[in-house]
Amino acid sequence: MSLEQAERIKQLGAVLKARREELGLSIRALEALSDVDNSTVTRLEQGVRIAPRPDVLAKLARALQLSLADLYVLAGYTIPQDLPNLTMYLRLKYRNMPEHAQAELTGYVQHLRQRYGLVDEGPTLGEDETE
Repeated sequence: MSLEQAERIKQLGAVLKARREELGLSIRALEALSDVDNSTVTRLEQGVRIAPRPDVLAKLARALQLSLADLYVLAGYTIPQDLPNLTMYLRLKYRNMPEHAQAELTGYVQHLRQRYGLVDEGPTLGEDETE
């Protein structure tokens, strides 16, 4: 592990611990809230867990109300700059939405894009950042 990776992992641990303490949670309470084993939480907070799995980070981000993207960066994961296409987003966000409803919504968005001359381009890098 490089010195840079080690420093990022230590920062990740510090962020997790600070937020847990800010919320007044014990490690066991965070375990119950996140479904992440308390020994994993402890190793992450101490900066000794080298490569936390993405699903573990997602559970902790949700439980601690932290940005998953921020945790991914600290863990050394690359964050995609593009968004998923609308069909994929709908399928993941609204798992129970019938396919015909997804198709209808996708068709309506396409109609609006054509009506208003919209192109597929999101914000420039950093344009939608709040900090």
